[in-house]
Amino acid sequence: MLQSKLFTRTIKELPKDETSFNAGVLIRGGFVNKLSAGVYSFLPLGLRVLNKINSIVRQEMDNIGGQEVLMPVLTPKDVWETTGRWEAFDVLFKLKGADEKEYALGATHEEIVTPLVKDYVVSYKDLPIAPYQIQTKFRNELRAKAGLMRGREFLMKDMYSFSATQEDLDRFYEVAKHAYFRIFERCGLGDITYLTYASGGAFSKYSHEFQTLCQAGEDLIYICDNCRVAINKEIIEDQSSCPICGNKEFRQEKAVEVGNIFKLGNRFSRPFNLSYMDKDGQKKDVVMGCYGIGPSRLMGTIVEVSHDDKGIVWPEEIAPFRVHLVLLSGKEDKERNKKEADALYERLLAKGVDVLYDDREGVGAGEKFADSDLIGCPIRLVVSDKTLKEGAVEFKRRKEDAAELVKIEQVPAKV
Repeated sequence: MLQSKLFTRTIKELPKDETSFNAGVLIRGGFVNKLSAGVYSFLPLGLRVLNKINSIVRQEMDNIGGQEVLMPVLTPKDVWETTGRWEAFDVLFKLKGADEKEYALGATHEEIVTPLVKDYVVSYKDLPIAPYQIQTKFRNELRAKAGLMRGREFLMKDMYSFSATQEDLDRFYEVAKHAYFRIFERCGLGDITYLTYASGGAFSKYSHEFQTLCQAGEDLIYICDNCRVAINKEIIEDQSSCPICGNKEFRQEKAVEVGNIFKLGNRFSRPFNLSYMDKDGQKKDVVMGCYGIGPSRLMGTIVEVSHDDKGIVWPEEIAPFRVHLVLLSGKEDKERNKKEADALYERLLAKGVDVLYDDREGVGAGEKFADSDLIGCPIRLVVSDKTLKEGAVEFKRRKEDAAELVKIEQVPAKV
């Protein structure tokens, strides 16, 4: 992509009511634009990052047998009344249609996916299944001050498993845990994300959260370093020892929840009469689980933990572009510089490398370097009078301070 053609640009001034670091640096870098508290537009650079996170999530869900669907955002009141959550779920955005019927904007989709699956499941032979979607959710949060990490409108991947027995659910639940860790590893959060025991509410003794260590996080977790698991503060008094090894010595850390999984049992299948016939002809409730992860929340968390004082340091697999090619026009031979940079850009594209090419005219070297650090692509290549005297470009990784000269013909192989 030619940076001169981007309709967005980096900025210095932030909205006066924006206090979160992640949203602030994403706004300055031209990744998102703030419409109101907890509501953001994803701009071309930001959408590229979000789509790459979505792609990782899709791959890992498909790999464990998930089947992608897309369910309605507009959900009728009666399905929420079936489970008793029309009044109990206090963050629903509610509205009335032209037909005078009441609706809610989807905050979660247990009430929609369960009757959907009921139309297709009759026998044990139809199970197990695990539909999922990546969809915009709406929650009327009282506090929307954490940028992308707590929005009123946000993206969520929600998957729902439907099994014949508790044993089948338990097996899939463990498979889903491992898939989630692969997602966080690929997004650059593997070393600082912990499986965390939390309250299961009415569903089960425990639910499990995936908590990433982060000073901007709203949660306190207690880590057992023996087992690399943690306990959420909300249950530490009831669960004062590690549920795996019994250790009572914990390390307290601030963290942000980047995913969660629940065993639902028949909490939703029974109200909707979702059942199946087993091998003996006996009617039984379908056993359910749910598995949530917020790609937009994940994006905000990555920014919070992967940056320096100059800007964002994107993990390679989700960076908007792998390479930021920067042309410095110079004073000696501007046409030669541009010709060499254009040719390198085309060679990299032909190799399939994602490249953001800063071909802007009338912008000084200092501003171009500052923008490059703020945007945070993994590799920066600089074409200038100085480098071309050596038949080379300056090669620098965003994570490193040192740069080196690399011969132009060697660049495609090195990136």
